[in-house]
Amino acid sequence: MFLYGASGHAKVIIDILKANGMEIEGLLDDNPDVTELMGYKVLHGVNDVSSLIISIGNNRIRKMIAERLETRFEKAVHPSAIMSPSAKVGDGTVVMQGAIVQACAEIGKHCIVNTGASVDHECVLEDYVHVSPHSTLCGNVHVGEGSWIGAGTTVIPGVKIGKWSVIGAGSVVVRDIPDGVVAYGNPCRVVRHL
Repeated sequence: MFLYGASGHAKVIIDILKANGMEIEGLLDDNPDVTELMGYKVLHGVNDVSSLIISIGNNRIRKMIAERLETRFEKAVHPSAIMSPSAKVGDGTVVMQGAIVQACAEIGKHCIVNTGASVDHECVLEDYVHVSPHSTLCGNVHVGEGSWIGAGTTVIPGVKIGKWSVIGAGSVVVRDIPDGVVAYGNPCRVVRHL
């Protein structure tokens, strides 16, 4: 398996793959100055690989690369993550150390459920969502495509967060958030449109 992106996010995914005993063949990156990461060779200009995970934290860039490549995307779940057997996880998604994904949660393609994040029962994360470290999504939360939930955020049950929105770190989301906005605070409020 290959990783696309040789940065800090890739380092964490390397740890996840190694913890699962998975072989890492190498990394791909568009920056020709990066030639090695954590002892793995970084290749450039290669788009024809058997399988990979996009190891880039930026949701828009992850989507752009996923749409450009024709390959099989893998998923990775760290052994310390707690995953309900009824949860669904899409291809290209990474569930990191200490995360919890509860019953009937649905996580789309190329998502990141980061360190210690909690995704409770019946939550839906559309494709390319990033739930940052130690955020809590209570039951039946819906997060639209490409949205980013900042570190330490709490979202109360039943809230819907629109597509391609950013929720600032430490926010408490108590009402629905529309598409394409930046919102933060306690209670979380829209502060600008993207």
